[in-house]
Amino acid sequence: MATLVERLTNMIEPAVAAAGFELLGVEYVRAGRSSTLRVYIDHENGILVDDCAIVSRQVGAVLDVEDPISSEYNLEVSSPGADRPLFKIAHYEALVGNKISVQLQVPVANRRKFTGELTTVKDDTLTFLVDDNPFPVAFSQIKKANLVPSFE
Repeated sequence: MATLVERLTNMIEPAVAAAGFELLGVEYVRAGRSSTLRVYIDHENGILVDDCAIVSRQVGAVLDVEDPISSEYNLEVSSPGADRPLFKIAHYEALVGNKISVQLQVPVANRRKFTGELTTVKDDTLTFLVDDNPFPVAFSQIKKANLVPSFE
């Protein structure tokens, strides 16, 4: 059975693509009575506030019809920003050699959170250089990851 985030992603991806943007990923954060559905979009020319508004209207229309979330929530459409979240294995492949901040679903080698340089992506295993040591992690074990921006 697909998770809510997977169902939401599959539901709204066509609307985002029809508006001319790439759906990077979806986050659903529950917070008491009101939750947040965060939709990250990208485009080769970057993202403007007007782009977020266009996608918000498109996605909002789909969600109004499908009604996949029974509780109250806020819809946020955003560019990925400098510390872009990573959702797909292809996102990691494009960022080999960069520093990534990672949060795991369960601890690996007594670590749940770490920051390190992504050195390789092979099949579904990502290897990070953490404290000068290779640290392999299965893609399926990653709960959340973000690019650590470099301003050099």
